[in-house]
Amino acid sequence: MAPSPTAVGGLLGQVVHYHLDNGSYDNALFFAERYAAQDSRSSEAPYLLSLCHLRLGDHRSAYDVSKPMGYRGVNLGCSWVFAQACLALERFKDGITALDKAKSLWSQKNTMGKHSATTRSAYPDAPAVLCLLGKLYRGYDDKKRAVSCFEDALKLNAFQWDAFKALCDMGVKVRVPNIFKASDSLLQNLGQDLTALVHAELSQSTTATLNSFEQPPPKKSSMRSMASDVGADPFGISFSAGDMTPMTENMLANSESDFISKMHNARVRLTNSANNHQSDMEGLETPTAPPAEAMMSRSNNLQEPPHAPTRRTRNVQHIDQTLEAPPRMNYRMGSKRSAATREKSNSQEQPLEPISDAPSAPTGNSRSSVIPATDRKRTLAGHPVSRSTNFEEHATRRSARLIKPSGKTSSVTPAPGGPPAGRELKKARPPVSRIVRPGSSGSNNVGRVVSGNRKPLEDHNGDGDHGETGKVQDAPPPPVPKITEPDTARLEEALRWVMDLMKKLGSGYYLLSQFQCQEAVQALGSLPAAHQSSPWVLALMGRAHYEQASYAEAEKYFRRMRAQAPSRLEDMEVYSTILWHLKRETELSFLAHELVDAAWHSPQAWCALGNAWSLARDPEQALKCFKRATQLDPKFAYGFTLQGHEHVTNEEYDKALTTYRQAISADKRHYNAYYGIGRVQQRLGAYDKALTHFQAAHLINPNNAVLVTCIGTALEKQKQILPALRAYCKAVELAPRAASTRYKKARALLAVGQIEEAQKELVILKDLAPDEGTVHFLLATLYRSMNEKQEAVRHFTIALALDPKAGPQIKEAIESFEDDIPMDDSLI
Repeated sequence: MAPSPTAVGGLLGQVVHYHLDNGSYDNALFFAERYAAQDSRSSEAPYLLSLCHLRLGDHRSAYDVSKPMGYRGVNLGCSWVFAQACLALERFKDGITALDKAKSLWSQKNTMGKHSATTRSAYPDAPAVLCLLGKLYRGYDDKKRAVSCFEDALKLNAFQWDAFKALCDMGVKVRVPNIFKASDSLLQNLGQDLTALVHAELSQSTTATLNSFEQPPPKKSSMRSMASDVGADPFGISFSAGDMTPMTENMLANSESDFISKMHNARVRLTNSANNHQSDMEGLETPTAPPAEAMMSRSNNLQEPPHAPTRRTRNVQHIDQTLEAPPRMNYRMGSKRSAATREKSNSQEQPLEPISDAPSAPTGNSRSSVIPATDRKRTLAGHPVSRSTNFEEHATRRSARLIKPSGKTSSVTPAPGGPPAGRELKKARPPVSRIVRPGSSGSNNVGRVVSGNRKPLEDHNGDGDHGETGKVQDAPPPPVPKITEPDTARLEEALRWVMDLMKKLGSGYYLLSQFQCQEAVQALGSLPAAHQSSPWVLALMGRAHYEQASYAEAEKYFRRMRAQAPSRLEDMEVYSTILWHLKRETELSFLAHELVDAAWHSPQAWCALGNAWSLARDPEQALKCFKRATQLDPKFAYGFTLQGHEHVTNEEYDKALTTYRQAISADKRHYNAYYGIGRVQQRLGAYDKALTHFQAAHLINPNNAVLVTCIGTALEKQKQILPALRAYCKAVELAPRAASTRYKKARALLAVGQIEEAQKELVILKDLAPDEGTVHFLLATLYRSMNEKQEAVRHFTIALALDPKAGPQIKEAIESFEDDIPMDDSLI
């Protein structure tokens, strides 16, 4: 009879999920194809097949396989994979359509908190789909809907970091504290889901703990005690050797519990051993079990137990001769005796009650002493059994050792330090207990030993109860973990702490995206020390200092980041540019070659290599490397910008404009490209176009002093001195130590006649750049306008000495200045 296609498909689906969870994507793809061929009518088969293609990076195959059901919104998994493939293939409209058609399947789902090591959701929920939908709308250039999707995703799940990062990268104004907050709904969902997970995982761990306990190995137990326990199972499953049917044996053989199989095999071996070696049972140290009637009669006589029967003894020397090592803790090291000894002992053996396996100790004809049950007996769960005077109700077994005094019949209390010298070891144990569980008979009245961990006990009670020397008791199993409800207060505290951490990280990233670099550094500096030293935060700190033109400080953070994460590629193009500004040619070359050797197909590595060639003054090689970077990633805007800078250096302005525009097409907020176009237009004399692009860059990055200075320069070229002066003043506020900006500000002040303000600026500028000839030339011009002739001549002379190339201009200024000086006739 052929199996059901649905059943076969279900099995193949499990195999696919198994390989997907274990990262074996090739295996998963193979079985997913078998699943699709076996059950072609199932909607799950194309989902798994397309998911395997997506995990393997084959986006075209994932698109083709998932399209029939994904584009129509029939299966949420297919629509999800189809939309992911559309995002990678830049077919944004198709992906948006597929997710919109499947909206009824995901709009009400939220699986936050339901994912763990043992539990997961096979399909995405609403926050995940909204985040993907926002990426598709962003690629489709629908900013309004993209922002709406990202905001909705964050409202449903504040842990959607991709959505928050996308909003920041798009330049959207967000309120970070309102996003990362521990809302009551999130706390409630997490609490409910965590409760279910705690119950499920603790239940599994409890089952695993119980299944891990096994009976002591046969070599540590007497054959008698194990044979008497064949019919009893500690977990309520009782099988005798005769009751085993082929179906039962098959069930045990295929059981998921190795413990039950081991128990069954041990019982079969013990039963066969008991049948085949009946003669050996006569030589055991513990005699055979008495009839039930005798047991019941003895159970009523607890005050005067009979003395132990006489046994032939063996001395310690004989034990040492038969064993390789001396016995420890008085454990019984063997039960076999020679044939002659067995014949003599068999004539004297009396039927006694069977007892559990325990080590032998020196015994004698004393009364049986009873140790409290709370000190010696525990339940399967590990809880001590409470002592009670009603022995018939509790029916707890007790055992004790009998000590044989020399020539006396009264009981002797053993010394705390051990048995006295000359005491002999007994071959058989005396009757230990007279208590029999009501209604029990035969082997069923034998108490079970759960564990083999034993320790010697001593009883220091002096009124009738004698302690045992060398009595070893089985240690109880560890207690079963108690399933408790999760602490809501602790969960809330943890959630608030994580949200506070996310708030600080989010504030740092958002402020940097808005180019508020100093505030971003402060926000990241408030993080815990462990997170401050993480690679992601170190790279963010380095970028913040780079945007402020603090290249030396930025290099320190990137160097620390490289020490912790040498394989990290993100932001390495920024690090290489920092080294370019610092003129670290050796370090930049080492970084470039290390990145190229480690990641040949990464655009960051080729950008670093291009910067190294640029610093070595080889623009052709630099251009080749930058072009290779943009070939590897057409969306890598910084690679296009670096190409434009090299073209400007070579005075190839048309090519520079083309690459700058390609950078803007890849990233509309890449202000460096707008700045590059402004520079090219300024060199071409199109100051109005230059001003437009400088202002566009300024709107993206309003805190960059270089951009504000460029705006002032473009205005000054158009004879708009007062607006230019305002731009220069703002640039000086942003970068107080920028010498070129102060120079332009001082020149503008001189142009509008603000002599005193210009003098203040020039005094500061002289301290910032004492070796700049242009500064001294401007000072000389200032003193000439103030009619301070001596100071003017002195600074003209210093300017000529510092900048000989500007000699003709300086000499012309000096000559014009001398023409204004009136002639003294007395000197003729």
